[in-house]
Amino acid sequence: MDTTYKQLPPRPINKKKQLSHWLITIVTVAIIIWSCTGINFGGIKSTAAQIAGAIFNGIFHPDWSYVYDGSGEDLVSQLWITFCIAFLGTFISAIISLPFAFWAANTRHKKWYVSRSGKIVLAVIRSFPEIILALMFIKAVGPGSAAGVLALGFHSVGMLAKLFSEAIENLEDGPNKAVTAVGGSKFNVIMFSTLPNLMPALISNTLYRFDVSIRSASILGLVGAGGIGYPLIIALEYRQWNRVGIILIGIVIMVVTIDWISGLIRKKLV
Repeated sequence: MDTTYKQLPPRPINKKKQLSHWLITIVTVAIIIWSCTGINFGGIKSTAAQIAGAIFNGIFHPDWSYVYDGSGEDLVSQLWITFCIAFLGTFISAIISLPFAFWAANTRHKKWYVSRSGKIVLAVIRSFPEIILALMFIKAVGPGSAAGVLALGFHSVGMLAKLFSEAIENLEDGPNKAVTAVGGSKFNVIMFSTLPNLMPALISNTLYRFDVSIRSASILGLVGAGGIGYPLIIALEYRQWNRVGIILIGIVIMVVTIDWISGLIRKKLV
């Protein structure tokens, strides 16, 4: 038996596709170069080395006395406030996001413009940066944790509802048809078919958003929206680098720990 294989002819080169790749590359490089021309770089200051040395010295020699002193203004207390802001903002947005998710899911509506309008609304909500929202809510409710919770909750609605709607679109339609076949209403379909099948994705996406909210809550304090960001900006303004060092260590430990725990929970849900 002849076991030799015939050599296949080389695949023809798609010149249009190759040309489009080159055009995209050239345009991208041109945009990068053009963007760099708009940067006003005045050079490195003469005190840069001295300041950098002070920063690294403070970071590697943190102020351990700030960890906990019972005053409510210490590191542990501020990290706990940051955690609560992120948790409450994410929890509120997860509940509010559900109706928006069903609105934006294109498999739940016969008319295409219904889901499209929902997606546009969610895109508009996501377009507001959390810092801007925090400044707006500070004007409404005053500085503090309440402004941080409202800012995170409002912004997270746009993100979570988008993730939830994609999870709804990926659900199989068989269980829904089974509930409808036995005389179930639309409410029964949602309660006894859609939500039970959707719950693992809801919890997983909410945990992922909570990870992001922890980082965001740390930043919102810089503008007065509560949390660890406020003592961090004060330490930076007064150049208390050892205080900055212990705050950064605390933030890293909190973020890594929560990320590890939520990762374990997500693995069990998948």
